[in-house]
Amino acid sequence: MSDYELPPLPYDYDALEPHISEQVLTWHHDTHHQGYVNGWNAAEETLEKNRASGDHGSSPGAIRNVTHNGCGHILHDLFWQNMSADGGGQPSGALADRIEEDFGSYDAWEGEFRAAAGNAGGWALLVYDSFSNQLRNVVVDKHDQGALWGSHPILALDVWEHSYYYDYGPARGDFIEGFFDVVDWDHVASQYANTVGKHE
Repeated sequence: MSDYELPPLPYDYDALEPHISEQVLTWHHDTHHQGYVNGWNAAEETLEKNRASGDHGSSPGAIRNVTHNGCGHILHDLFWQNMSADGGGQPSGALADRIEEDFGSYDAWEGEFRAAAGNAGGWALLVYDSFSNQLRNVVVDKHDQGALWGSHPILALDVWEHSYYYDYGPARGDFIEGFFDVVDWDHVASQYANTVGKHE
């Protein structure tokens, strides 16, 4: 059985201020994200016991918990990696070219992504869709509802209220604006290169 662990943040807790406060990063990473890791491990343990005993009465709930908590862990891990104190600006190189090819322009992509983030119940994602071989913006609610099969997230923005309300109150748009000031496009580009290299 896999034993998932919470990776440390790739920067100090105050590194993204003023865009995301030290307090929010501490709560969000150490408590909220840790909860998904714990939930995934607990669900896997239940499934392992059920396989050994042959009693699968609690397996459907555990499977749902694997999906929910696993997606929560994976997307949060990507979210942390997608940001940097030295972030901001716009992508360059192959990722910039692909955004222009698939969306028409960077501005068209950003406008669509901002619209997705402004209306999402949980996450706005830039994904590589391996079925259609193109980049897409996707709105995902509750980590796993709204996911597109065969898609691989390369940029994740968590827009649950716990991500921004302490810092911004109900002004989600201001949080989204702050996110663009800390996006680590080098990391997003590496995610894109690793993903597209497996499918094209």
